[in-house]
Amino acid sequence: MSSQHISFSAGRNRPATLVLSLAAAGLIALSLSACGKHEAAVPAAAESRAELDPMEVLVSADMASNFRTAPVALADMASVQEIAGRIEANERKVTRIGAAVTGRVTEVLAETGDRVKPGQILARVASPELTTAQLAYMRASANAALAERSAERARQLIAADVIGSAELQRRESEVQIAHAELRAAGDQLKLMGLSGDALTRLRGQGSVAPNAAITASSAGIVIERQVSQGQVAQPGDPLFTVADLSEVWVVGALPEQMARSVQVGQGVQIDVPALGLSVEEAPISGKIIYVGDTVAPDTRTVTIRTQVDNKDGALKPQMLATMKILGRMEKTLAIPAAAVVRENDKDHVYVKKAENHYRLTPVELGVASGGQRPVLKGLGEGAQIVVDGAFHLNNERKRAELE
Repeated sequence: MSSQHISFSAGRNRPATLVLSLAAAGLIALSLSACGKHEAAVPAAAESRAELDPMEVLVSADMASNFRTAPVALADMASVQEIAGRIEANERKVTRIGAAVTGRVTEVLAETGDRVKPGQILARVASPELTTAQLAYMRASANAALAERSAERARQLIAADVIGSAELQRRESEVQIAHAELRAAGDQLKLMGLSGDALTRLRGQGSVAPNAAITASSAGIVIERQVSQGQVAQPGDPLFTVADLSEVWVVGALPEQMARSVQVGQGVQIDVPALGLSVEEAPISGKIIYVGDTVAPDTRTVTIRTQVDNKDGALKPQMLATMKILGRMEKTLAIPAAAVVRENDKDHVYVKKAENHYRLTPVELGVASGGQRPVLKGLGEGAQIVVDGAFHLNNERKRAELE
């Protein structure tokens, strides 16, 4: 009885074991299914991003509206030659001022950078020559007065029929000579720097001026001072340089092989890095007014020059500049300068590959003109590129690459 009972109990437990086995298999199947579903839940976009080239970027549909694309097309552009240049004072409006007499500088009244007016005193010089010239002027003044009195006396005598007309003519001739000598002595003192008021006091009161003034002969800015108090000045020494900087020159060195392609009257665009603005942001334009006739033997270049307005005084002599010489107009592939992204010191643009999918593409471009840059290599006509928002798109690519 006992063995039969045991056998019967074992038979009754087999279905329970089978149920447990089936349940375990079901749990494993559910677990595998859940794992499969979790793997499938990985976003397709993330998988796509993982497969992107570092030069490519994929943006969301919402962000895509921030970037505007346009096809690369032909445009009328002038060929551009770019050379280095610098700002210089207009030599036609530069005055070099020195002393007219040999003497010692007693006072300096102007400094570099001062704005001066015509006739303004820049310095004073004490000179023995000035004293000698003033004495000569006083003698000439006295002789002129004496000659006038003598001529007046002769008129009275000829009226009384005491002398002949020949004597009157001689005395009147002496008056003319005396006045000529007086004017010459006065002009000499003016050249020495004596003012008109000083001449009047010298002639009327005999007051000898102790020094001569070095005065500005034209309005402008003192750009150079080469004199100090106590210094002995010689005639011809350039003590001050005064320049009118309302118009300045931009001077460039053109390679000799390019000289034949540049002519007087040709248009020029000028970029001055010190101003912090590009040609596109603040255009400075002019025309070539001079092309040199000789080649500098040390640099093998030809000097060219243009003249530009500088009423606001922003352009300073010796500032560095870039001269962009405009040639003839011709059809060429061109893209907006705003579409260009600088990466590793090279020019790039973003080319649209698909919807919301862009690639940073290296290109070779020419010099900008009128906000456009000619395409030399790397793009074909009709290629869709980002023309607005390229800088922000590049930041998005870098951010995605870091993530």
